[in-house]
Amino acid sequence: MTLAIEARGIDKTFDGVRALVGIDLDVEQGTVVGLLGPNGAGKTTMVRILSTLILPTAGYAKVAGFDVVTQSDEVRKSIGLTGQYAAVDEFLTGRENLRMFGSLYHLPGKLAKARADELLEQFSLTDAADRTLKTYSGGMRRRLDLAASLIATPSILFLDEPTTGLDPRSRLGMWEVINSLVATGTTVLLTTQYLEEADQLASRIVVIDRGAVIANGTSDELKTQVGGDRLEVVMKDAQSLAACADALRPLASSEIVTTAVTRTVVAPVAGGSAVLPDAIRALDAAGIQFADIALRRPTLDDVFLSLTGHVAEEEEAASGKKRRRKGAGA
Repeated sequence: MTLAIEARGIDKTFDGVRALVGIDLDVEQGTVVGLLGPNGAGKTTMVRILSTLILPTAGYAKVAGFDVVTQSDEVRKSIGLTGQYAAVDEFLTGRENLRMFGSLYHLPGKLAKARADELLEQFSLTDAADRTLKTYSGGMRRRLDLAASLIATPSILFLDEPTTGLDPRSRLGMWEVINSLVATGTTVLLTTQYLEEADQLASRIVVIDRGAVIANGTSDELKTQVGGDRLEVVMKDAQSLAACADALRPLASSEIVTTAVTRTVVAPVAGGSAVLPDAIRALDAAGIQFADIALRRPTLDDVFLSLTGHVAEEEEAASGKKRRRKGAGA
């Protein structure tokens, strides 16, 4: 296994606040690894260290085989970075922005122009290439920002919450672009608050909270840690809850929960969608009528509630704001 990114024991302290607590991270070459966590968890701080924008307080990290502290120039030549907010100039056209980034990377004039035209085509921005960014939608700006990070054809790309604030259509478009980059061999470290985004893009996910790694694995592995699939049955009346639970017990992987107020029966199950027809047959055999039945995968809140005892929104409102005041980022 060839590692594009390797970090061990990364700590970062801002004004006495420990933003990162001994982070270990491996990203295999040509893959996508997602850093998943709420605002204030330390995702952006980790990206800033790996991209040489700030120094770690302790620990070490290598990117493309180069130490981020002692070989920062070599690291910068190997990476592209798209932050949470577009770094492009709204008073320039799309084409002018890309050519400007080419010159910042010291590309020869002809090469900078050629790369700008190529990226405008790749990101479906050719028709808007000569319009100022003030006329661009949010999705178009994010695509141009990503294109700018690719102007020097980096082998490693850092994407810090690239779809935050985008509408669903623009988010799907960004996912397609990222998948196409990985298909050509680009390594991506992606930070996100969205489990569904990590589902679509990341081969492995590292969950961080309060600056520490609290889980590491594939999307399916993380969902399994919080109980896997849940079979939810809504009864026509609360009197049938116990009978429904009894009928489903042979299929359940752990304790079944019944709630009289909502007339629901929730049974943790394993085996994926194949469980659903088995459950319907079991209920029919027991003569139990129900109003609705569904198989549900864990959500982002399920993951965080299980791993940390709070949901993402609570951490965003509390720890996130505190860390931003201290300068630790998201």
